[in-house]
Amino acid sequence: MTTTAGPGLLGTPATLLTRHAADPDRVFAVAEDEVGEATVISYAQQLSRAKAVAGALAALGVRAGDRVHLHTANCPEFYDTWFATALLGAVLLPTGPQSTVDELRYVLEQASPAVSLAAPGLLEPVTAAASLARAGARGAGPPVVALRGDAADALPARARLARPADVAADAGSAREPDTRTAAILYTSGTTSRPKGVLVTQANYVAVGAAMAGHLSITERDRWLIALPLFHANAQYYCTMSALAAGASIVLAPRFSASNWARQAADHGATLGSLFAAPIRMILAQPPGEAETRGALRAVLFAQNLTDAQAAAFEDRFGTRLLQLYGMTETVLPPTVNPDSAARRWPSIGRPLPGVELRVVGQDGAPVPPGTPGELLVGGVPGVTLAAGYYRDAEATAAAFRDGWLHTGDLATLDGDGFASFVDRAKDMIKRSGENVSAGEIERVAAGHPAVAECAAIGVPDPVRDEAIVLVAVPAAGPAPDPAELIAWCAGRLAPYKVPGSVVFVDALPRTSVGKVAKAQLRTQLLSASPQSPPTVHQEDV
Repeated sequence: MTTTAGPGLLGTPATLLTRHAADPDRVFAVAEDEVGEATVISYAQQLSRAKAVAGALAALGVRAGDRVHLHTANCPEFYDTWFATALLGAVLLPTGPQSTVDELRYVLEQASPAVSLAAPGLLEPVTAAASLARAGARGAGPPVVALRGDAADALPARARLARPADVAADAGSAREPDTRTAAILYTSGTTSRPKGVLVTQANYVAVGAAMAGHLSITERDRWLIALPLFHANAQYYCTMSALAAGASIVLAPRFSASNWARQAADHGATLGSLFAAPIRMILAQPPGEAETRGALRAVLFAQNLTDAQAAAFEDRFGTRLLQLYGMTETVLPPTVNPDSAARRWPSIGRPLPGVELRVVGQDGAPVPPGTPGELLVGGVPGVTLAAGYYRDAEATAAAFRDGWLHTGDLATLDGDGFASFVDRAKDMIKRSGENVSAGEIERVAAGHPAVAECAAIGVPDPVRDEAIVLVAVPAAGPAPDPAELIAWCAGRLAPYKVPGSVVFVDALPRTSVGKVAKAQLRTQLLSASPQSPPTVHQEDV
């Protein structure tokens, strides 16, 4: 079955920022720090900050097309750097603050950034990764610069942009979509290493326009952004739709279940975006007076909530939950529920303008309405779909085929074009809103000298969507202590990727062609209810 709808806008994030800066009092961001102090930044101030950072980066030798690595938690400096790279025509390369030295080294070696900017508390892993990358075969380790306060103040003497008039000229120009690469967002896939998704200037503007239109966003709206800015969700759906409409954002330093309602109420947020696991964490908090002061009219979410959880959240916050489906590669979320009585539960929604959907069987032919099949997303690469994967032609060709992005996810479409999610892509584990590659965990765990082979499996978890169980076959000799193997992984993987428990077996089940039969293995784990170390559920992630 196929369904479709049609296009987006022209320009760049810098174009939109410049356009709204003409109203100097219009608020762009209210940024909270870890102690709850808020800094208000107008559009005009944000443009000035971005220009200063662009000049400082230029003084460092950054030119159009160069990658600029940024390693920080949510803070105003993220926006300073993102928009500065847009002004320069450079490429933003953000990584998450939980990334390990090994993970950072891979990104630095593959993407070869011209410079690496890191928050002071995150300098050590970046410096170590850059040193290792410098010593590697490609010698790709960048210089590392510490960010302190205003991003521009951390960089060398500021320099004027070569042609500052270009920025203003961009604001009013009507031309072909700007398909220059704006960012490389590394995302876990079904391979043992993450892939760098190529996001263009036109991608950013198209998704901003699509989401602003879908949610009828105006300059009176304000997003609460608590999800990490290095993720597509906070960039695509929240920041870019605010820029498209001249709306504002509240930026939290991180997600905090105990602070979320207070942040929304204190700063007048009208829109929010969360995953299912954070919603469950919020519901686990005792009700408070902030919930009676809130102005939230809609909250986007992805992944699974029960009917009772959804009803409880909407009742407590007086808002409407809108489920959607999306990937970093899709850019425009392929499906979003309407912000109206037409919303369907638990559907993941209908296609946005510019998105075409097809659900196909194993033969590639469309299946009848209501029949599960692989979800394919059609669109224009570099405009409504990502442009591909950085330095990975093979992966690009495999995922983007014949004008369609093959998601690997199973879904159904009904006669009205509403989609329902059936199952996720092979070998992916969903943990607290994060896509975790089973292959990446297996690569790390298999490096332990006492492990002959292993498989990482996701099993249901009442708070974090799925818990990660590592099933391992010991090498010759006694099996290692499970805690030792978990510690081995913890030293090489971000915390959300580390298995919560380890099960040792004599052999892994196999398919007829020799692949690990993960469905069978998952069934065995669930039926056996293996004893495992308790999973720690923190209220802040």
